[in-house]
Amino acid sequence: MSQQETARRGGAVWALLITGVAGFMAALDNLVVTTALPSIRKDLGGGLDDLEWTVSAYTLTFAVLLMFGAALGDRFGRRRLFLTGMAIFTGASAAAALAPGIDSLIAARAVQGVGAAIMMPLTLTLLTAAVPPAKRGMAFGIWGAINGLAVASGPLIGGSLTEHVSWHWIFWLNVPLGLAVMPLARLRLAESHGNGATLDIPGTLLVSGGLFGIVYGLVRAPSDGWTDSVVLTGLIAGTALVAAFVVHGIRAKNPMLPMRLFRSRAFSGINAASLLMFLGMFGSIFLLSQYMQGVLHYSPTESGLRMLPWTGMPMIVAPVAGILSDRLGGRPVVAAGLFLQAVGLGYMAVVATTHASYAAQLPALIISGIGMALFFAPASNLVMSSVRPQEQGIASGANNALREVGGALGIAIMSSVFSAQGGYESAQRFVDGLHPALVLGSVMVALAGVATLVIPARRSAARSAGVTDPDPAPVLESVAS
Repeated sequence: MSQQETARRGGAVWALLITGVAGFMAALDNLVVTTALPSIRKDLGGGLDDLEWTVSAYTLTFAVLLMFGAALGDRFGRRRLFLTGMAIFTGASAAAALAPGIDSLIAARAVQGVGAAIMMPLTLTLLTAAVPPAKRGMAFGIWGAINGLAVASGPLIGGSLTEHVSWHWIFWLNVPLGLAVMPLARLRLAESHGNGATLDIPGTLLVSGGLFGIVYGLVRAPSDGWTDSVVLTGLIAGTALVAAFVVHGIRAKNPMLPMRLFRSRAFSGINAASLLMFLGMFGSIFLLSQYMQGVLHYSPTESGLRMLPWTGMPMIVAPVAGILSDRLGGRPVVAAGLFLQAVGLGYMAVVATTHASYAAQLPALIISGIGMALFFAPASNLVMSSVRPQEQGIASGANNALREVGGALGIAIMSSVFSAQGGYESAQRFVDGLHPALVLGSVMVALAGVATLVIPARRSAARSAGVTDPDPAPVLESVAS
């Protein structure tokens, strides 16, 4: 083997290590907080709305800045912006660990989301540049598996650290990883730029302000009342700004999200399904993690372990989902997964009581986990095949953003339903609120399945989009989010 070939392989290994760790950190922080919520509430105080923001502050800033972060990297240098994003994420993690109160924790989580939005979309771009084409399939597979592991283990890692050390360590964990990765990235990753990347600052401001207003109104409404002036202002102004963002996407020359993409039934259908699926899933995990600890009195570690049949099932079933998707097409597999997820949530709504055994909950968790596994990889392929090859980067970014937005909206909407019917006063009151919230989550995921059914059949969809062989990089990026 020549010295040049040895150096090339070494560079690919370093790139996989660096981008894998970065992706793991960003993906982990989506769900790692969920099993720590009761401990955070006990230490820092705050109500349900504050707990919502400890999760949603991260997902919301991550969502609205994701495509903007990718464009910044293309314009100013991908390695440079990757390092910037990693520095922001690491610093914000330390600030979250040191937060003296719930408000400062929420602020730190929002800054974490900014760092992740800059860092995450550049990981696969940097990996693609470092790995020879013949080896990219294997590299992307390892990268995707690392990110899948982060999602699956998030509640367990969060629960274990909370119980055996303290909840602060779910954030301290990122600091040594970030400090180790940054100098390695500086030395081992090559700098690269995109071609003529545009920065849609007006679009970013419109969608950021709009989504913040809507989520703020939904979060505050249960405590302040739906007719409160601040709540109404947030909802109305937020809706108006999102509408302006849509108009901007139609009229602007180079918008961050061209609305013409939604003329495709395939693109509209799979993105509507993704948003609704994450709405039901994130909102349910947010409440169920508290139910397991606050009502059933599982420890944080026990709660994380008991969630694994749901969050960890994609690691087992995903290969089967890929085979089925190749044979049957993505649409029936994704639809089946969503309907299974809906059944699982509905089942949990029925069996969740103040004294439910884990044996009673387990079928619901397994059914939901299988449904989630059948959704992820085929859904990503549907996104990529719904647009032309030159639009796949935008399509992947849009789908990732809509998933994160769905998660933030799900926590806000389902918590509002929970607050209207229940609360934290007693175990029975919690269950009273949990039941209708889980039913709503089940309905939302079932609607996601219906949205999938409007997607054209595989051959006609591919022919209308002009797609032959989707680029695997954005596909795996979408899976990981």
